[in-house]
Amino acid sequence: MEKRNIRKERTGMVVSSNAEKTIAVSINRKFKHKKYGKFITKTKKYLAHDEENTCGVGDIVRIMETRPLSKRKTWRLVEIIERAK
Repeated sequence: MEKRNIRKERTGMVVSSNAEKTIAVSINRKFKHKKYGKFITKTKKYLAHDEENTCGVGDIVRIMETRPLSKRKTWRLVEIIERAK
């Protein structure tokens, strides 16, 4: 029996919810520069599938990796952690 891989999870902020059943999630990560020791913040955007169209801009959400749903959409919404104020 083949064992399934553990799927990656990320937590980030919704920056766009214009498309139908799709959200754009921005994820920030901080790391230390190898040579200079300065902390650098890098941002990456993921497209995620939102089946019920429940997310709005500014929401903090958890997304999980899944099979490809379209050309750039390979993540899906797991839960909304915090609603935008």
